[in-house]
Amino acid sequence: MSLNAAELPRNVVAVEGGTIEGVATSNPGVRVFKGIPYAAPPVGELRWKEPQPVVKWTGTRKADQFGPRCTQPKVSAYMMFRDSGNSEDCLYLNVWTPAKSASDKLPVIFWIHGGSFLSGASSEPQHDGEVLATRGVIVVSINYRLGIFGFFAHPDLTKESAHHTSGNYGLLDQWAALRWVRDNIRAFGGDPDRITVFGESAGSFSISALMASPLSRDLIAGAIGESGAFFGPTFAMKPLSSGEAMGARLATKLSADLPALRAMPADKLTMAALRAEAPAAFIPVVDGYFFPTPVSEVFAAGKQSHVPLLAGWNGDEMPFEALLGKDKMTRERLAARFREKYGSEADSLQEAYAAGSDQEALQAARDLAGDEFIGYSTWKWIDAQARTGGKPVYRYLFTRVRPPKPGAMLGPVKFSDLGAIHASEIEYVFGTLDSDKEFVWQPEDYKVSELMQAYWTNFAKNGDPNGPGLPKWTAYRHVMRLDVDAGSAPESHRDRYEALDRFHSRPAAN
Repeated sequence: MSLNAAELPRNVVAVEGGTIEGVATSNPGVRVFKGIPYAAPPVGELRWKEPQPVVKWTGTRKADQFGPRCTQPKVSAYMMFRDSGNSEDCLYLNVWTPAKSASDKLPVIFWIHGGSFLSGASSEPQHDGEVLATRGVIVVSINYRLGIFGFFAHPDLTKESAHHTSGNYGLLDQWAALRWVRDNIRAFGGDPDRITVFGESAGSFSISALMASPLSRDLIAGAIGESGAFFGPTFAMKPLSSGEAMGARLATKLSADLPALRAMPADKLTMAALRAEAPAAFIPVVDGYFFPTPVSEVFAAGKQSHVPLLAGWNGDEMPFEALLGKDKMTRERLAARFREKYGSEADSLQEAYAAGSDQEALQAARDLAGDEFIGYSTWKWIDAQARTGGKPVYRYLFTRVRPPKPGAMLGPVKFSDLGAIHASEIEYVFGTLDSDKEFVWQPEDYKVSELMQAYWTNFAKNGDPNGPGLPKWTAYRHVMRLDVDAGSAPESHRDRYEALDRFHSRPAAN
């Protein structure tokens, strides 16, 4: 006979598939359950299938170790993991809960990691949910299929699909994990009607996707996006037919039909695919199922989740060299690049990114690179939700520069020269500064971290980041600058994004 919730020991929880046993954390009152399966292992014939129901187990399953990370190449020496390594058997999630009983009905925040849809995992130390959970929220983090395993479209896969689709397996994993949370979070003391989804970079793009998809949009009570959305040139959405064509081309390059691709060892397939195609080839497509239409069209029609949104980006998302080349940046060089890249919109963009000196040109180039990479798409998402979402929208700009060890380098560049770079806000949000030993954290950093934790968890609880003792965060069109001297002010530089919007909204050339 199965135990009911009232009879279970405090660290033992009944979930879909069986019972699990979590462990206490170093913070009194917070328990963690790691490595919980939310779907069947997507291996063998289930490679490139929608996530299937959890395989049941007998007895009580220990939930004290992170599940394996999804198969991926090593893309950065700075990515650290606390799991057992790569595996296709990777559809696991983690739950940190401060609830005293299953009847507490605490709000839930559901984290999706970044990594360009190619890398990353929920076991990364900076994503640990323990500190956030001390603030009265349940934290869930997930793994989802990546690279060729998560985003491979192919005509034969489309034919065998009941929904006549292929390519968005990683997003379908996220939807399956979200459904799992809805169906099981009560056992951890959570409220299935108060799930706030949040993510960074590819995770933030995923949040905009979950808001747009008819499959997932009604499961969400709130959304937080940190740097990125499916509204701009980064991960630009393409139709299923384009994904299928790439998949067929890859199969030809590898001299393998679909059964042979399914039989190929995961690590070998990963590297073969990356040698044959650019990493950016493996991204979501408009498949007619998860995405009936592109995300921007869903928001324009007001068919997305009508929930509060908190979103923004960092002050120095991208070095200018990535967009404008490695030549020394001067006013003349910047003007030339505007003419080369933007054609008829060059004058309006040059006016929006005005530079009266070579030093100002350097800053304008950094602003443009960050906007093209992340800022514009995030702004467009925020603006679209403010227009059609029917709920408050809160925008931020994170400008705190992490204090590196003297002389610390990121490749050929000093950390101290990079500014508030992409992903540098994550440790502040999670309260995990001490997990990163590359920096000499100052009292001011802990102050910013406390502030951001308060804003994020207040938003999860109330749909509003504001609370006692915090600088007032005014809803859009204001921007909260997140730094030691945090404050909200009317937005500036709207002309930048409107000019970029005109450029990126032009009809595609035939």
